[in-house]
Amino acid sequence: MPLTSFQKRYLRGLAHSLSPVVMLGQKGVTANVIAELAQALDHHELIKIRLSGGDKAERAAQIDALTVDSKAEVVQMIGHTATLWRRNEKEPKLPLPN
Repeated sequence: MPLTSFQKRYLRGLAHSLSPVVMLGQKGVTANVIAELAQALDHHELIKIRLSGGDKAERAAQIDALTVDSKAEVVQMIGHTATLWRRNEKEPKLPLPN
């Protein structure tokens, strides 16, 4: 189920103080990056990622590839930093408001 605007606003507030956990390098989206992203999402549910350089279209393509492969949702994207969220079905950590 996609996040509502209220839930995204709530998650943005929680993510404000977070530091990037996953950082993309010059090679961009690789299998290792996707595996690391999946592991970080399982552990934290809400993470920030730092995208590699490039123009806005290239960064959007990187986000699309990461969200499709990890089944995460974009909460926010500002410049080279994006916030992703994915519910951990076995052990949910963050309660979402309705």
